[in-house]
Amino acid sequence: MIGIIGIVLIFTGFLISIVLLIASKNNHNVPSPKKNNGKYAILIPARNESKVIEDLLISIENQTKKIKAGDVYVIVEDKNDPTISIAHKHKMKIVFKKDLSLRRKGYALNDAVVEILDSGKKYDAYFIMDADNVLDVDFVKNMEKSINAGYDIGIGYRNCKNGNDSVVAAASALTFSMINELSNRKKLSDTRTLTISGTGFYIRGEVLENLGGYPFHSLTEDYELTLYAVLNNLTTTYNCDAKFYDEQPILYSRSITQRTRWIKGYFEARRKYVRSIRGSITKNDKNFASKLTEVVGVRQYILMVIGAVLYLISKFADIVIKADVVSNVIRIVLFSLLIYMALVIFTAILFILEDGKLNLSRKMKIKALFFNPIFLAGYVRCAVIALFNKNLGWEVIEHNRNLEKK
Repeated sequence: MIGIIGIVLIFTGFLISIVLLIASKNNHNVPSPKKNNGKYAILIPARNESKVIEDLLISIENQTKKIKAGDVYVIVEDKNDPTISIAHKHKMKIVFKKDLSLRRKGYALNDAVVEILDSGKKYDAYFIMDADNVLDVDFVKNMEKSINAGYDIGIGYRNCKNGNDSVVAAASALTFSMINELSNRKKLSDTRTLTISGTGFYIRGEVLENLGGYPFHSLTEDYELTLYAVLNNLTTTYNCDAKFYDEQPILYSRSITQRTRWIKGYFEARRKYVRSIRGSITKNDKNFASKLTEVVGVRQYILMVIGAVLYLISKFADIVIKADVVSNVIRIVLFSLLIYMALVIFTAILFILEDGKLNLSRKMKIKALFFNPIFLAGYVRCAVIALFNKNLGWEVIEHNRNLEKK
């Protein structure tokens, strides 16, 4: 009976996915060209990032579409932070975080935006970058095409600086490839709201001016921004030509901590926005599919995972109750192998779609092909920790890697 329930849950999860896929064709949230004077700001939260930030600042200086040093804002906490001297060396501006007890990234960004707005400066767009990033020379130039097209928010192509350091770093890089090459490309073709990553994106200046700052302070402020964009029908785009690189965790334990924080922040942001999104849906809503997708959330995947677990439990129970050890062990092994091979094929499809752009050696790609299913299964563990750990919060992530070439 448990096995049958498991199969029904898996089927239900697939059915929900199909319904969402059909609904995605009923979205018409398209941008209209807006005036653009070509004046941009870059905001960089940079608490104790002296080991890596200079590479980012040099890559900003080397942009084919120039941004003045005075329009680059490095946000720090401590006046003794060596990051400050590096920013001054490159004539970038320093913004000091106002309240050090508010430790999340969104608060740092808010302090910078409020300071800029209070000064009377106006920018057509704000780029949000992490201190460990490195920009391709045409990053801003390519993003400007999206700004000119009228999109409120634009996301760049997130590549990895250190994917060859470990198979964990490679699998972490694949996570963002999965979000962009599978999810965001499909959403873009359907004019749905894209999933915004925490770095390497711009947000139109008038959006932040209307908000009076950057009021996204969840544990995952990027997902909170995504939900705000869904609720308010902001237009979003994915620009795969706007490339940048960032550092991925090389230790599995660090990856678990990072992903657990993402999941915790995911539910935190949903509690804040989903009820409003549900209430905003109308019959002729131009962003109907985006709103429906966020209201459903990840329920279909949860159902599939629970279904698979119940099926495996039923087979273990058969071993104990029926003593039919051999046939049920074979079923368990075959079912587990089926899931594993499906995820291997899924990973192979990701490598095909990214078409050699990902900064990984051939040897590391082969390792990641067979490790990624285990890495993805780790999200179940992260979800359990996030569910029961009430004290989980923001923590400092140390960056120290420079860009490496495959």
